[in-house]
Amino acid sequence: MEVSGIISAIVIGLIIGVLARLVVPGRQHIGVIWTILIGIVAALVGSAIAKAVGVADTKGVDWIEWLIQIGLAAVGIAALDRGRVRR
Repeated sequence: MEVSGIISAIVIGLIIGVLARLVVPGRQHIGVIWTILIGIVAALVGSAIAKAVGVADTKGVDWIEWLIQIGLAAVGIAALDRGRVRR
C-alpha cells in the first residue's frame, strides 16, 4: 500500500467515523483515534460487503456502499462505547 492509499484510508475512516458518531444517539465515551480506527475498518469491510452484493461500482455516488459503511461504523462505535461504560 502506498502513502497516498494510507492517507486516503485515514481520511475516509475519519469521515465514516464522524458520520457514524452522528447516527449513534447520546454521548460516546471513545476518543478520536478509536473513531478513526473503527471508521477505517468499517470502510474496508463495508466495501467488501458492497462488492459481494454487487452494489460497489455504480454510476455516480455509491450511496448504498456509504450507508453500509456508516451502519457498520455506527454499530462498532456503539459496541465499543457500551464496552467502555461497563468498566
